[in-house]
Amino acid sequence: MNRSNMEASDRAITPGADFLQLDVAEAPSGGRADWLAGRLREAIAAGRLPVGSRLPASRVLAADLRVSRGVVTEAYQRLAEEGHVAGRGRGGTVVVGAPVTAPPAPPAARPAGALFAGPPTTEIFDALRTAPARIDLTPGLPDLAAFPRTAWLRAERAVLARLSAPDFGYGDPRGTPALRVAVANWLARNRGVRAEPDEIVIVAGTAQALGLLCHVLREDGVSTVAVEEPGSLGVRQHLRNGGMATPPVPVDEQGVRVDRLEAPAVLLTPAHQFPTGVVLGGDRRRALARWAEAGGLVIEDDYDAEHRYDRPPVPALRALLAERVCYAGSVSKLLAPALRTGWTLVPSRYRDALVAAKRFADLGNPVLPQLVLAHLMESGALERHLRLLRRRHRRRRDAMIEAIASVLPGAHVHGAAAGLHLTVTFDTAFDDTALAAEALTRGVKVQPLSWHRQSPGEPGLVLGYAATTPTEIAEGIATLAGILK
Repeated sequence: MNRSNMEASDRAITPGADFLQLDVAEAPSGGRADWLAGRLREAIAAGRLPVGSRLPASRVLAADLRVSRGVVTEAYQRLAEEGHVAGRGRGGTVVVGAPVTAPPAPPAARPAGALFAGPPTTEIFDALRTAPARIDLTPGLPDLAAFPRTAWLRAERAVLARLSAPDFGYGDPRGTPALRVAVANWLARNRGVRAEPDEIVIVAGTAQALGLLCHVLREDGVSTVAVEEPGSLGVRQHLRNGGMATPPVPVDEQGVRVDRLEAPAVLLTPAHQFPTGVVLGGDRRRALARWAEAGGLVIEDDYDAEHRYDRPPVPALRALLAERVCYAGSVSKLLAPALRTGWTLVPSRYRDALVAAKRFADLGNPVLPQLVLAHLMESGALERHLRLLRRRHRRRRDAMIEAIASVLPGAHVHGAAAGLHLTVTFDTAFDDTALAAEALTRGVKVQPLSWHRQSPGEPGLVLGYAATTPTEIAEGIATLAGILK
């Protein structure tokens, strides 16, 4: 192409900028500064340029739009006179105020009664999580205020210091080798599970592990996964979303009734059954092994087994039945759910299919957090953090048990030896969802036991204590006692 053709081609390109998708061709002749000021004003009002954001340098934006620098400086000057932006020297031009507009109406909060009216819906946990409350006793959270920020930052700096440029590319869908090695070592030390790093797949928490497993099992002709009764509503929702039927199997003081198992697969929480807290007994483990060896498949949700206080550790089923157990664990109860990091191990016949499902789901977890977590695991920082949590959680558990004994003498406490929650049942028949609804109107958030049942049963509450101070725990239990009276 000769020079004249190149110049004609350049002139044919519509001048524009990636910044706010500005297209100067929209500006009226002789009114470019007015047009630009208006577009910027609209973006500030709409929140696309929030207070504190910096505008491009005038010469940069002028070059992108192919206009004179004077057009941009005049537009910026008009916004400055209106009080929307301010010059900060080397800090550039910064948005300092938005045009006055009618504030959007806040979303209407769902009344407490609406949250607990009828069977729980698929979005019930999202709704409950965002419902305002003075005291949150819902189960499932560790003490998030104890997140090891200093250790995490130290590990992140150490990881970044040794990363090369290629390390920022796409990773292995199974997870980074460093984290798979660290998880293998962690499981061997803490859960009695011996596994090679290549057997481990890093996932976005237990929720994703269940979704991937459902996909793999459906491909293998499995469409039913039995669940514990009572058992986790959230787990049941994930399995059903994955296309699985979830028939209930009763749980008693020794764990799941293996003699009642009729499905080809079952999901269990054997180290600390949710929500009752019972441990799968020795006789039941042997019966389960016989059931599995006859062709049954176990999905082991090892959700909070590291948190124990008054009993020795219980080995994972995966340690005993490697080729008959799909194992899932995560750092949601060890560090924070927000990290969305977990791991799964499956029998060798499912491994390739699981990796393929993970690859097509998201190409693998983000690499940098994996490397930071691996550093925490291998340096001993995570075990030190776990010891701190155990001491703090034990004090809060004791505070809840003491409060219940003081103001709810007729209540029965279950699952106190381990975990992050207690289940409380009552001899008197009443609607536990109505109790939870009234508690929320008084600023206390709890979960009714009936949410976690598929069959009728005694009323109760599932109460988390790990993320709440002893003073708040005592006040929350006193509020529940006042309602029951």
